Amino acid sequence: MTHKIAICDDDSITSAYIKTLVEGWAADHGIPVSIRIFPSAEAFLFHYADHKEYDILLLDIEMGEINGIELAKNIRKDNESAQIIFITGYSDFIAEGYEVSALHYLLKPVSSEKLRQVLDKAVRNLAHKKKALFIPVDSEMIRIILDDIQYVEAFDHRIEIVTADNTFLLKLPLHEMEHKLNEDFIRIHRSCIVNLHYIRRITRTDIVLDSGKTLPVSRRMYASVNRAIMKYCTGGMES
Repeated sequence: MTHKIAICDDDSITSAYIKTLVEGWAADHGIPVSIRIFPSAEAFLFHYADHKEYDILLLDIEMGEINGIELAKNIRKDNESAQIIFITGYSDFIAEGYEVSALHYLLKPVSSEKLRQVLDKAVRNLAHKKKALFIPVDSEMIRIILDDIQYVEAFDHRIEIVTADNTFLLKLPLHEMEHKLNEDFIRIHRSCIVNLHYIRRITRTDIVLDSGKTLPVSRRMYASVNRAIMKYCTGGMES
């Protein structure tokens, strides 16, 4: 999993320095990261409107018209899992961080050792958070918890994402959607991917979900699907 990291600071020298520290930490731990620098809260929010997948945010507090605290409050409106780390030259703002569940405050100049400790904690927290993805639906971005998706089915050039409460229809190739999912999902034939958690039983030709929904299993894929179900049910232990 690649962690998407945003650094938001109106001081370009500080931003570049922090980016170097983060890259060093990621290289030492073998953690794939994608890092982007934003010179203001406004610049980040403009980008974030269409790219909500950032999971670690390093935010300066003292910025232009929108400061780091206000930016964090905006982010928290639709993202509870992002790890927010404030960077500041003053300790006066620490109390406000509780309102947005900030992970930590780092005082300038930022210590490499301290930053590494905080990033370690951020990654641990993310590992325990429910992963979500954002999909475009009717000119807005909708957040869906991965665990809530029961199956994804392709029709022509569209896919249906089915949860217990909703069905979302969007234009996206199934193979692109497959890359957004995790190891709990298995392709059961060329046009359908299923969440292993919701499979009640499997036959040579079909699987039945907890909801009662029946989906066909490809003859070619039956063996691999069956193995995946057995492995999932035994907690990842191969028999």
